[in-house]
Amino acid sequence: MADLRCANDDLGAVPATSEVVFRHFRDALSRFPTGVTVITALTPDGTAIGVTISSFNSVSLEPPLILWSLSSTSPNLAAFAQVSHYAVNILAADQRWISECFAAREEDRFTGVRVRQGLGGVPLVEGCSAWFECSHEAQYPGGDHLILVGRVHRFTLGEVSEPLIFHGGRYRELGAEADR
Repeated sequence: MADLRCANDDLGAVPATSEVVFRHFRDALSRFPTGVTVITALTPDGTAIGVTISSFNSVSLEPPLILWSLSSTSPNLAAFAQVSHYAVNILAADQRWISECFAAREEDRFTGVRVRQGLGGVPLVEGCSAWFECSHEAQYPGGDHLILVGRVHRFTLGEVSEPLIFHGGRYRELGAEADR
């Protein structure tokens, strides 16, 4: 394994398994602002599951594909790896509490969350900026995460356009537009 180095640090090259390097690497990644999503699905027995995710990206327009990743230590990993359909709920700026709810390790994360049914009965969180309803296309091991690729069958724009943002380890809201 090659050494991982933080170029502007006095650490020099240290083994890539060093907790110090992991912390610096995570801090550097946190400089990239991301939207906040909740991925929802139904298990084969009909139980609604959901998890907060910020590792969500578009992959392809034709066919319409997205990807997201889930930690290998997530208690929901096996369930999400087996579902046929799921939804990506793009949280709006006023939905921080929903992000925190689905990030918690509580048994029923849907308590108090208004949902409606999407394709395959998958719960869609009300009040979001957008929704992507997907079927499971592929999955790949990715280090300490599982990368899931979904084929988008339906997408909807919400009435609320301002998304919830995560940057530097904190929730944020979009500021003024930059000059062009």
